[in-house]
Amino acid sequence: MADRMESDQLIYYVEDEKNIRELTVYALSQAGIEAKGLPDDAAFRRACAERTPDAVLLDIMLPDTDGLTILKRIRQTPGLSQVPVMMLTARDSELDTVTALDGGADDYLAKPFGMMEMVSRVRALLRRAPSRAAASAAVSDVMNLGPLSLSPSRHEVSLDGETLSLTVREFDLLSFLMRSPGVVFNRETLLQRVWGWDFDGGSRTVDVHVQTLRQKLGDHADLIETVRGVGYRLRG
Repeated sequence: MADRMESDQLIYYVEDEKNIRELTVYALSQAGIEAKGLPDDAAFRRACAERTPDAVLLDIMLPDTDGLTILKRIRQTPGLSQVPVMMLTARDSELDTVTALDGGADDYLAKPFGMMEMVSRVRALLRRAPSRAAASAAVSDVMNLGPLSLSPSRHEVSLDGETLSLTVREFDLLSFLMRSPGVVFNRETLLQRVWGWDFDGGSRTVDVHVQTLRQKLGDHADLIETVRGVGYRLRG
């Protein structure tokens, strides 16, 4: 029963030390738990845009953003806020532990840790994870970001309480960006994720739709930011 429960669950492990990351992911896979290792916060953001994890393992000391800051963002992000998080870190003082737990971590395991204990704690973490159906329902209900409110299930968008009239592609593009505020996506990724792999239009299509979305956002047009040489993001 445990194997069936874990078979469709996915864990993200954010750890910059390659050897530790690969060993932990291997130990989890040997226990029948699907896990993906990620070296930094940027990779974690991209992974979350592709699929919401069922649990997250976080190192505190990372090269781009510390784990406690990532934890805080997880707890404030719609669709991620209920995902259980365990800190795996060399910082093992009582203050570090209390800070992480008070910040919203579900568990805390100090390095070096035994693989059997780690797997056991991860299984306990997964038992506390909301079901994928419940998570999907929560995500599909409504997303709010500043003055924007978007309901995928009702296919409605409002800005400062006023309904916006969007085309299907404008809605899909805005919905995709709202799921990952602050994450920069290049034009090719947006084409693949919003228009589909078989879309043969050029990247100019993305620029045109961003332009029309900004026009409809009016005074809030700057919610969609251009990152020069990279692509677009929704301001978080």
